[in-house]
Amino acid sequence: MTSSGDRHDYTDVSDVAIDPIKQAQLYDAQTECAVVWTNRSGWPVGVMHRYVWHDDRFWVTCAPQRKRVTALRDRPQSSVIVSSEGTWLGGDVTTTAKTLATVHDHDDMRGWFYPALAARLRDEAGRAEFLRRLDTPGRVVIELDPIEWITYDGAKLESSLRGIAYDPLRVKQSRNLRTAPSGHDQISFD
Repeated sequence: MTSSGDRHDYTDVSDVAIDPIKQAQLYDAQTECAVVWTNRSGWPVGVMHRYVWHDDRFWVTCAPQRKRVTALRDRPQSSVIVSSEGTWLGGDVTTTAKTLATVHDHDDMRGWFYPALAARLRDEAGRAEFLRRLDTPGRVVIELDPIEWITYDGAKLESSLRGIAYDPLRVKQSRNLRTAPSGHDQISFD
């Protein structure tokens, strides 16, 4: 990394990758990722997915009729983006993985994945109903195997810009709105 005080702007951020511990914390804290693939015309398309990080791979699920299923079978080159926004890690921690996708449509994959996803997204009381809703005919599990990484730790960059020692326990506060504006009801379904 640039020595303290030598950095003056955001021109080169190639030396502010996240370390493996913070990456593991990110994947534990964040439940959403963007999965990106290409359509037949070559356009990149993506959607947000709830995911499980397991065996150094991202795992997601969807109904078999979704266009991404055919696209990822035909063109497995894809990517997964995870951001720290909305987690205790605050803002400005991201990973982008270039991935190769494999679409699984057999029960042994669903057998381990559904409970793992339910454990990430629901408390003990809500898991059975979540599993019932998830277990639909033909549902697929998509494995996204990272082959190359682009990562970024904004706290590392900010430390360098301010000329202070980097502390992996320091997190940046999110700049996103966290409460609904007046006139909107903020409710919980939990």
